[in-house]
Amino acid sequence: MISVALCTYNGEKYLSEQLDSIANQTVSVDELVVCDDGSQDGTFDILEKFAGEVTFSIRIHRNETNLGSTRNFEKCLSLCRGDIIFCCDQDDAWRKDRVEKQANYLREHPAIDAVFSNALVMDDNSLPTGSTIWQEVQFTPGQQRRWQAGYAHEILFGGFVVTGATLALRRSCLDRLMPFPTHIPRLIHDAWIALALSLESKIDFIAEPLVSYRMHASQQVGFGGKADPVRMKDRMLRDRNEKLAPIQDKADNAYEIYLHLRELPFVPREKLIKLFLRHKHFKRRATLPQNRFLRIVPVVKEALTGRYKFSSKDWWLPALGDVLE
Repeated sequence: MISVALCTYNGEKYLSEQLDSIANQTVSVDELVVCDDGSQDGTFDILEKFAGEVTFSIRIHRNETNLGSTRNFEKCLSLCRGDIIFCCDQDDAWRKDRVEKQANYLREHPAIDAVFSNALVMDDNSLPTGSTIWQEVQFTPGQQRRWQAGYAHEILFGGFVVTGATLALRRSCLDRLMPFPTHIPRLIHDAWIALALSLESKIDFIAEPLVSYRMHASQQVGFGGKADPVRMKDRMLRDRNEKLAPIQDKADNAYEIYLHLRELPFVPREKLIKLFLRHKHFKRRATLPQNRFLRIVPVVKEALTGRYKFSSKDWWLPALGDVLE
């Protein structure tokens, strides 16, 4: 049985396109479960109209209070009855063979609990922008090879490359993944699912764009615009706390995730070593002395450990910046 978990919130603008793409799959789904998080527009009317046009089951749940994206997806997934669940955003569109490709993959790989894919990026008018989400998150061919070599968890320690809108998973894995850790704000539902399963080597990918992913200003979660690069002049003149704040944030985030993962019985402790070292690296960077000359020795020591690669593949740039800025 195949379920679709769709979360909606004021999604009338693009919802019909997404629903049509679900209805037009080469392999039909068995049920669509919708959790609406308090929409005030025509979302509910669109869903009810769609329910009368398709042959598969549609169950619509309207939350009494706004749960937010992570808790709403958790609720929606828990209500699905299918053996395989497809995560779904309200404003994308599926390639007609998405269900067929991912369901077949999971059937052919019984040791894998989830599979994600690439996606084409489209704009507000459903026109392709010419890029993919893997380009946006820098999930390069080299990173893909590292993933398949068993280092998926280390990739995800540094940044979350799995987009929930492309994710299909087995319902059987949800028992050990729930409840989702909402006390770690950056670890939203798809990031948590991917990270937890990567530590068990139970998540893989299909290197095809099976979804058209919409980027627009009003989406609740997503990639958004890239920050402008900081000029050298600004680096030298800006307040030091402005530089240190995001570094400290990375240290704190790594430590919060590390502490949470340590408590889970299915997570191999040895796979958390790099996460703890990542925390220590950013903590050391964030607590360097104010005096530039006093920074030289600790920066050199940290560079000799090789841990500046946690900051950048061009490790010498943040090392040099830590001395000069």
